[in-house]
Amino acid sequence: MAATGITKPAPPIAIDAGHEMKSIIVLAAVLALSSAAIAKGSGGYSSSGRGSHATGAGSSSGGSHSTSGYTKSNGTYVAPSHATNPNSSKADNWSTKGNVNPYTGKAGTKSQD
Repeated sequence: MAATGITKPAPPIAIDAGHEMKSIIVLAAVLALSSAAIAKGSGGYSSSGRGSHATGAGSSSGGSHSTSGYTKSNGTYVAPSHATNPNSSKADNWSTKGNVNPYTGKAGTKSQD
């Protein structure tokens, strides 16, 4: 046979969908288990089992502080957040009407009463 310059198309590539799906499932399981292990870590726990509070620079009135994440007894993970420092007034809480949480931009909805 003489060469005509026409090439034959390559055969289709066989994809093992079963093997690929198993790999995805295994990867998802590993990620889920490692995320659960991180969430159940000891970071953020105090002796009461609730998240610890890291206070700001010295003052307990005014200002804010960050709270550590923790896992509730029912297994629900509570993410770290920010809160106003505790005091006897509800007027300066971010959740009070007229105030805005500077971290989330969410307006307060609770009355001062």
